[in-house]
Amino acid sequence: DETEFRNFIVWLEDQKIRHYKIEDRGNLRNIHSDDWPKSFEKYMKDVNCPFKIQERQETVDWLLGLAVRLEYGDNADKYKDSTPDGAKNTDSTAKNAEPLINLDVNNPDFKAGVMALANLLQIQRHDDYLVMLKVKRLTQEAIAKASQSKEGLPVALEKHILGFDTGDALLNEAAQILRLLHIEELRELQTKINEAIVAVQAIIADPKTDHRLGKVGR
Repeated sequence: DETEFRNFIVWLEDQKIRHYKIEDRGNLRNIHSDDWPKSFEKYMKDVNCPFKIQERQETVDWLLGLAVRLEYGDNADKYKDSTPDGAKNTDSTAKNAEPLINLDVNNPDFKAGVMALANLLQIQRHDDYLVMLKVKRLTQEAIAKASQSKEGLPVALEKHILGFDTGDALLNEAAQILRLLHIEELRELQTKINEAIVAVQAIIADPKTDHRLGKVGR
């Protein structure tokens, strides 16, 4: 229901997200206005939502995830020691060692994260978001290259400027990693180009000489 949807967005902003000052929420609160979609689209841009206004389900999931993160941030001391009811009897050491064991794939924040990552990596949309996690975009050459052990120095991601903001810290970090990997591939390509230039210069700098023809060249 359109009215319920608009009321839901206003409730999230008023009670949890609170991105706008109270006096600036008038256009969003005017849910019966014909201009409400434009106000909502502006609101999505202002909170850095990665989805379009037509992607309503993804937008709802993402805004709920944002609200949860902000709620936790405002009450960190209250929630930091809380554990899910089903996990109270689990071994905390094993839980810390395997953080993905208790991952809730039905969590709206998780769904929104998958959709945002799919947009970032330009992976084709699918009705089942779990299917997108199985998409294999690597070529055989890339897989073979990735399987080779490679030593290197640790990289401090915070020292590398991404240049844009996805609105999510984890997605920003993933984008930084992808950009650094892309830069590494460009450097390898430049190295190969330099080697080719050197090889050509070696041939040009050492021509064969034919004294009988009075010419220098090949």
